[in-house]
Amino acid sequence: MEVVPLASADEIAALAADTVEALVRARPSAVLGLATGSSPVPAYAELVARHRAGTGPSYDGVRVFLLDEYVGLPAGHPQSYRATIARELTDDLGIAADRVHGPDPTDVQTAGATYEAALLEAGGVDLQLLGVGADGHLAFNEPGSSLSSATRLKTLTAETRRDNARFFASVDDVPRHVLTQGLGTILRAGHLLLIATGTGKAEAVAAAVEGPLTATCPASVLQLHPHATVLLDPAAASLLERADHYREVYESKPDWQGL
Repeated sequence: MEVVPLASADEIAALAADTVEALVRARPSAVLGLATGSSPVPAYAELVARHRAGTGPSYDGVRVFLLDEYVGLPAGHPQSYRATIARELTDDLGIAADRVHGPDPTDVQTAGATYEAALLEAGGVDLQLLGVGADGHLAFNEPGSSLSSATRLKTLTAETRRDNARFFASVDDVPRHVLTQGLGTILRAGHLLLIATGTGKAEAVAAAVEGPLTATCPASVLQLHPHATVLLDPAAASLLERADHYREVYESKPDWQGL
């Protein structure tokens, strides 16, 4: 795992965008795994700004797979994750809607297996963007989730529903169930890129990066991945015991190496 403490959320957004663009330039048919939530939004905004300025690559051949989707929202609901990612990123990058895939919330009994099959048919995700919850959840794999889990239906905890209530009229409007990629599914991606900002993520980051591998902190599963990168602002990195070491290692990397 490579931990990269940076000076600001703007630096994180720029570096994350650089990483996405480098992949797409090298592999125009790349498969991107995209997360929703607040953590990746600045990176998405940076990618859109570059694309509008004409400095970004073409995304015509890119396919996208979402981490998760709410169950129970009406079709086309603006807070569905398919609608959210279209609004925040894929429409502006010119990625056609039929190249954006998510778990099917209309058939929850078979959606998990169907989505796993679609991921395998696509050849797997090349680069998976991730955020982390304050309790260490990854995608919607809450504490206690199996470290080898596959895409499946999950019940949201009260804490997670409160966290997501800011996107709805009230917490009562937040769905109680989601379809989410499992931790085992996420681990199959070629490169995991986790973004965390703010003091509210500091405990989860410290547990994931420097704590034991445990289902109590689902994000600790990144320790098992051969190519996982964690981008942090000063607040999110504030509880890391080895922050100076991570910073020194990153700053000493050869320029050609990238993430």
